Amino acid sequence: MAEVHVLMGVSQSENDGLPTFSKHILQVEICGPQEDHLSVIDVPGIFSNAIPGKTTKDDKALVRDMVQAYMKNPRSIILTVVPANVDIATQEIVEMAHKVDPTGERTLGVLTKPDLVDKGAEINVIDIVKGKRMQVKLGWVIVRNLGQSELQGGTTRRDAVEGELRTKYPWNAVDCDDFGIDSLRIRIRVIVTANARQAFSSVKFEISNSLKARQVSLRSLGPQRKTMEQQAQFLVDILSSFQSLTTQAIGGNYSLNDAFEDLEALKLATGVVTRNEKFSEDLARWGHLFDFNNEPSSQFDASDFDAGRQKPGKRLLCSRKRKDIPEILDVLPEPSNLSPPLSHDLASWIGDEYRQSRGFEIGTFNPLLLSSLMKKQSSKWTSVANGYIGDVIIIVHSYITSGLSQVCPDGRVYEKLLSFLMDKLIERYQSAIDKVDYLLFVERSTIPMTLNHYFNDNMEKCRQKRASSILASKAIEGPNGKVVRMDDLKYQQNMSNVEHVVQALQDILESYYKVARKRFVDNICSLSIEELDEIAGEDVILKRKREKLDKEITDLSMARRILL
Repeated sequence: MAEVHVLMGVSQSENDGLPTFSKHILQVEICGPQEDHLSVIDVPGIFSNAIPGKTTKDDKALVRDMVQAYMKNPRSIILTVVPANVDIATQEIVEMAHKVDPTGERTLGVLTKPDLVDKGAEINVIDIVKGKRMQVKLGWVIVRNLGQSELQGGTTRRDAVEGELRTKYPWNAVDCDDFGIDSLRIRIRVIVTANARQAFSSVKFEISNSLKARQVSLRSLGPQRKTMEQQAQFLVDILSSFQSLTTQAIGGNYSLNDAFEDLEALKLATGVVTRNEKFSEDLARWGHLFDFNNEPSSQFDASDFDAGRQKPGKRLLCSRKRKDIPEILDVLPEPSNLSPPLSHDLASWIGDEYRQSRGFEIGTFNPLLLSSLMKKQSSKWTSVANGYIGDVIIIVHSYITSGLSQVCPDGRVYEKLLSFLMDKLIERYQSAIDKVDYLLFVERSTIPMTLNHYFNDNMEKCRQKRASSILASKAIEGPNGKVVRMDDLKYQQNMSNVEHVVQALQDILESYYKVARKRFVDNICSLSIEELDEIAGEDVILKRKREKLDKEITDLSMARRILL
């Protein structure tokens, strides 16, 4: 016990400065085929007053909390040990036991030190044991232990001393079932057995729940990966699960896996399609430098604007809609803010550009002028497209990280997988950005070209629209509706050569711009992020955890079979 005091850090002598009590537990296990399956917990005795140099108020609270914690366990048997030579009614431990076990189903009273009871007072102790006073449902048992001097002598036999006292008056009047350590042992065995039977249903329930929880934990670790074959199979399983999840995510088959309900990032098809539509809308409303209708844009979507980046008095479109991901921040294009299309007269701008670039052409224009006009008119395509591809990369990367965490139960393996894949992913992301740059170059920096019949349709609509606008002001009411005089149809005869060329340029630019914009949107939205590779291994901590769970599952399964 001296060695135990040192290990537990408690006092061995007065004024040694060490605490008298400790929350640490000294556990002594006695194992053998003839031993009872029983745990005896010996807690410190309750005391009311602190003793200077030995105990403090904190010690008092520590002991009380410790004792109450064990007493509250519904499957514990409470032995209220009380000296027989004191007034039992004043003993606090009896009151504490009654509070946690008011029916007395698991409280057994133990009276010690019967040899120290004053002469004549023995009858009061015997009345308690016989149930005439301080009735306890499970009764009281008297035991006679050795005193300190007898223990130090080392020659006194405990059972012999107790047996001798049992033969003396008035203790010989006590029933043999209520006196002695053997009687206490038998009484405890009966009470423990009855208590265990009563607790069988709850114990079986707890064992089943514990067994199920450990089985779930073991499954969450995935299959063992000690050998190369097991490791390879583990990777194949992850790859297969991720491929299956990706097939469902791309196909929008979200009902096939509950994970889609828990993680919005797994809905890959929805995220990309929604962003595609927003990209097409942004390019249609914001992509041109000058408004073709010569009217300022009046409809705005509040979600398009980043208040942190707006300039005073202007409503700006933020090219990016998704939050940055730090681990791929270096590859993401920088977000930018776009102003609405200018409402400046488009024809005046085209006329200025024409005058600054015309040569000796008669009634026509330099073909390169259309390329220049197209490049300037589509100057905001770069920002819109880069914002789009940046968001798509974020959507795809969020899906990859979320999907891998779903199919890979081992957090360490997940981190290694992601680290292993990151260089390849960055290459794929950069490749997608490079393709966007290439498409921007083709659409904005080369000679305009199209075989799409939609271009001619647009040209015809532009001419009809202009003619209708001019003739509408010359129309007069006739007997069958509005009519235009033949002379008024010659409205173009008063136009100069420059005005004819500017008008033609405007019609061509507007018609081609619409065709090119739709083609650009289709080409950009067809970009894809390609497939991935995998890697894994099982660390020592995980192996130990798996072995511990295996043992606990075996023990709990055996316990459940015994109870059943």
